[in-house]
Amino acid sequence: MKNTLIFVVFVLLVLGLLFLISGTRSPKIPDDALHRTISDKTACLECHGPGKEAALKKNHPPKDQCFICHKVKRKGARSKDPLPG
Repeated sequence: MKNTLIFVVFVLLVLGLLFLISGTRSPKIPDDALHRTISDKTACLECHGPGKEAALKKNHPPKDQCFICHKVKRKGARSKDPLPG
C-alpha cells in the first residue's frame, strides 16, 4: 500500500511538471478590424511575410500553419476555436 501511494504521488508530480514545462503559449489573433476578415494563411503573410513591416522572426515555427497555434481573441469571450478555413 505504501509503495502504491508513493508511485501515485510520483506520477502526479511528473504529470504536473510536464504540464508546467509544456511550452509557451502562442499570441492570440487580435480582435480588430484588420484581423477579423482573415480566413487563411495567405492573408497573414501579406503583413507577416518575409520583408514585410510585421515580418515573422527567423526562429518562428513552420510559416504555413498559422491557425494551428494562433487562435482568435474575441473581446469578452474565452474562445479557443481557430478561424475558419
